[in-house]
Amino acid sequence: MSVRVSLVTLGCARNEVDSEELAGRLNAAGFELVDDAADADAVVVNTCGFVEAAKKDSIDTLLAAADLKGVDGPQAVVAVGCLAERYGGELAKALPEADAVLGFDDYPDIAERLKAVLRGDRPAAPEPRDRRLLLPLAPADRVPQRPIADILDAPHISGVASGPHVTRKRLDTGPTASLKLASGCDRRCSFCAIPSFRGAFVSRPADDIIEEARWLASQGVRELVLVSENSTSYGKDLGDLRALEALLPQFQSIEGLHRVRVSYLQPAETRPGLVQSIALVPGISRYFDLSFQHSAPDVLRRMRRFGSTESFLDLLAQIRTHAPTAGVRSNIIVGFPGETEADLDELERFLSSARLDAIGVFGFSPEDGTEAATLDGQHSEDAIAERVTRFADLVDVLMSQRAEERIGETIEVLVESVGANSVEGRADHQGPEVDGITALVDLNAEVKVGDLVTALVLGSEGADLIATPVAS
Repeated sequence: MSVRVSLVTLGCARNEVDSEELAGRLNAAGFELVDDAADADAVVVNTCGFVEAAKKDSIDTLLAAADLKGVDGPQAVVAVGCLAERYGGELAKALPEADAVLGFDDYPDIAERLKAVLRGDRPAAPEPRDRRLLLPLAPADRVPQRPIADILDAPHISGVASGPHVTRKRLDTGPTASLKLASGCDRRCSFCAIPSFRGAFVSRPADDIIEEARWLASQGVRELVLVSENSTSYGKDLGDLRALEALLPQFQSIEGLHRVRVSYLQPAETRPGLVQSIALVPGISRYFDLSFQHSAPDVLRRMRRFGSTESFLDLLAQIRTHAPTAGVRSNIIVGFPGETEADLDELERFLSSARLDAIGVFGFSPEDGTEAATLDGQHSEDAIAERVTRFADLVDVLMSQRAEERIGETIEVLVESVGANSVEGRADHQGPEVDGITALVDLNAEVKVGDLVTALVLGSEGADLIATPVAS
């Protein structure tokens, strides 16, 4: 009888890809993957360690899985992912309910590690270290990884070149999937600990990316979301800062793929050529996921970032010159150390002028080992919460206004769900999960999940749209 494993994924799209890589290895080793943790022999929780709220969610999920352990439930609960890598032995000591804490270096041997845990062994937890130091500081000195074609071992699975070469198995049957452009990050934003435990930036060779994209399309994927810690850095370690512009047209040759979405763009690194590629290349979503974080120059400098209200508005104007209806989303952080009322007013001025489709609002969280945690001018939790509420209310209004502006537009909707009385999907300007959705009404023909429907926007509800199909 095969061992049943439930994979629970928390955090970002990059974690989702990691989970599918782990699933591919476990499946290849004969494990049976099950959806319900209560039906599993082992539960593997792919944790998130980005901010305090994500850490708490990860720990709560591990504890909930441990509560299921028993004669008829899971025999083991294992923590993997960013929280496990970042805290290692500290997490293992603080959370004895988890039977093992495994790091990124355990991923290539995840099947053997899990078998050992189920036998009662307790593998040593990873020792936290700065993973940026595992590669040369100069991107040009980093060794390219060998192509996927060299390591494929079956026609129905695809190797992945992000980190250890592994197989991948889809855990979701939906029409959208994420695909890694790269791993790690070379930026030094003062509030972010990700580079220390994800490592330095390493691009995947273009041939690997296209081959994996073909495999995903063969599995029914109709939209790819290209993810990394910083997609605008793609290619710098391959000797070509314009590698992403060269890569995007190659997706046009993939049969069955409707569109490709690029995520995680740094505004200061978003080159005019990249803007034109995203805006003009057929099959690429006119969608700009720009990590503004703030717009007050003094706050941005303390964040170790670059920009201003004017430079950001200029970038948006450049985008809309090439693609007037392009979608733009971003995140902002409020309550950063030293942030003043004048800085907040400046941020409000930017957001009110930017006409963004989706905006995430986050309160500053002082992360272990980051420069921002040591800066003067720290705000109280109450003050940060007040600022979050102020800007959450503001962006709700602004997003609703932007959605209203789209009434009368013709959009392309990727159908994601078909119910007895509803059909929902996403337009080109709507990213999966984090942005709004489009409800299709007055359908005059049957549609199915994965179809691309041309539709006219009739109305809006908050950030969501209501549209009716039209002849394409």
